[in-house]
Amino acid sequence: MTDNQPSPKRDFLFPRSKYWGEFTPQQLAFNANLQEFAQRVSFVCNLETGGKMSADDAYDEIKRLWKDLKKSKANLIDAEASPPPELPPEE
Repeated sequence: MTDNQPSPKRDFLFPRSKYWGEFTPQQLAFNANLQEFAQRVSFVCNLETGGKMSADDAYDEIKRLWKDLKKSKANLIDAEASPPPELPPEE
């Protein structure tokens, strides 16, 4: 197996879907972050359901993951959509 291909175990645990949206580097990066968020939320839910994590800890972890995703959106998507700040006129 080559170094640039994920192992079957990693591919099973961390599946990635193809990106079908409008391509920009920022959109692609946010999509990867969104997929990671969904995967981690699923893990946290499974840990809580299986009794390995308390409901309060699961809630706190999902809340933290959500805040991270919101920051990612602000830095990647919202920053891309907003016009650059105007520079003061040169004298």
